Amino acid sequence: MPSLTNPYTPGQVPRVFAGRAAELRRVEDLLARVVAFGELGGPLLVFHAPRGIGKTSLLRTAQRRAEALGFVVAWTACSRQRPVLPEIVASLRTALERADVLPSGGGWRERLDRVSVEVGIPGARVGATLATGEGGARRPDLGQAPIAALESLLHDTAALVRERGGAGLLVLLDELHTALPDDMATLLNALQYLDGARETNPLAVVGAGLPVTPEALTRAATFGERSTYVALDVLDDADARAVLTAPAADAEVRWSDAALGAVLAEAHGHPYLLQLMGSSTWDAADPQPGDLLGVADVRRGVPEARRQLQAMHRARWGSATPTEQAFLHAMAATGLDNVTRAAIAAGMGRDSRSISAPRERLIEKGVIEPVGHGLVRFTLPGFGAFVRALDD
Repeated sequence: MPSLTNPYTPGQVPRVFAGRAAELRRVEDLLARVVAFGELGGPLLVFHAPRGIGKTSLLRTAQRRAEALGFVVAWTACSRQRPVLPEIVASLRTALERADVLPSGGGWRERLDRVSVEVGIPGARVGATLATGEGGARRPDLGQAPIAALESLLHDTAALVRERGGAGLLVLLDELHTALPDDMATLLNALQYLDGARETNPLAVVGAGLPVTPEALTRAATFGERSTYVALDVLDDADARAVLTAPAADAEVRWSDAALGAVLAEAHGHPYLLQLMGSSTWDAADPQPGDLLGVADVRRGVPEARRQLQAMHRARWGSATPTEQAFLHAMAATGLDNVTRAAIAAGMGRDSRSISAPRERLIEKGVIEPVGHGLVRFTLPGFGAFVRALDD
């Protein structure tokens, strides 16, 4: 009998999304407000967490639920290599075309065709021209008024969707921490103005990024602090079990309680590691429908999962500068889960005020995360032990 296809997807959006019920309710509350009242769902909603915790998976699940409600969804993945504003414009066009809600006349398509966004080096002027609309009214010139132009584009797009029978527009922004400050300032200001006439804007905007995202958005525009920020943590045991059992159940394969306990003890609720351990256990067992995955299968799969995890550890260590490596070494040497700034500074033989730069860079890279006043922890399980083993 041919082997069953491995249903686990480490490093990718899972086939079966489990957990995050509270976070999904936050998104659904925004969407419900748009559906019920045809108005802005609320302030920018931002989920933030280290890599591997499931931010993108959460946004993709929100996308599917929004589309089922009749929303047109524009997805933008931010990047340090390119400005975000033209990506938002492009994603709006793609979303409208896929949903087939553009009017049959050429006015709207011509307007979108003629949107040109030019962004130079960081801090350079943003420029674009929105073509004349159907009524002859001149659209704002983004080069002269970038905020007004983006506000107009979001308003017109959301209103068009609603007029064509849809629920409204949902804009999703992934990797938000990488966006240029000027772009984020423009977006935040546009949303602020849209909120001033929220009853005419059937729109919701949701983003995701690393733990530095709230600070980055507040630096871009002071009222960025009015956005709603939600931190994602590791999964509890019930959700972690569902991550493992739900994909297997679709293939008529079950997990023993002992096998689930063994994986949970290894993965510590980390979504990426749960997928990795599930995948390696599946490959080791090569199950057929009706089979039960047991502890022996987990044990055979653990070495491969650990090899892949070690490769991630080496990549993170190798990407750190010498000063950052000294920071990580001092942090790991404590043997603690949550490490104080004072302990790290003492381990480096430096004043605590002098370690701010490497600390911030490591947070931005997603290697460590703040967990309280003056406390940080490693974002990937086992990384502290890996660093300590470098001295062996």
